[in-house]
Amino acid sequence: MTEDPFGDNEETVVTLLNAGDAFPKLTLTQPGGKSMVLPDAFAGSFAVVLFFRGSWCPYCNTQLRAFQRSSDRLAEAGVKVAALSSDDETATATLITDLGLTFPVGHSADPTAVSAATGAFVNSDPAYLQSTGFLLDPSGNVVVSVYSSGAIGRLMPDDVTGMVRYVSGSAGH
Repeated sequence: MTEDPFGDNEETVVTLLNAGDAFPKLTLTQPGGKSMVLPDAFAGSFAVVLFFRGSWCPYCNTQLRAFQRSSDRLAEAGVKVAALSSDDETATATLITDLGLTFPVGHSADPTAVSAATGAFVNSDPAYLQSTGFLLDPSGNVVVSVYSSGAIGRLMPDDVTGMVRYVSGSAGH
């Protein structure tokens, strides 16, 4: 049990995703109407799924920039990236342009529904997802989950490439 992640003054059971758990199907809607279903869109590849607080969060912007700067290194390691927030389409489109993001970024996520599916923590007022990151294996199962209840504590590209090297190198051992 966790105390009040939805701000409704009731205790709520939040099920966190752990290593080996199947990542739930989530639809990521990008600016312009294109959508993809995670983890299916990344089947056969390692994948990072990032939930971020919003375009207004400097820590989130730093994380997204870091993943963009590391895109070549991540691609060499066979890792694809997607991000999602509850920002509206306009704010998300502006963020993508301002940060020069080339990986899919989804908008208008329902924080309560995403939390119910993944265990991500939610800020109650205003409602938005707290920073959460998942590294998924090529079959869509969680390798690592990183949950934060506030502005700091998040998955970073060096963590991902190191873990992928470790997991790939230890397969069959």
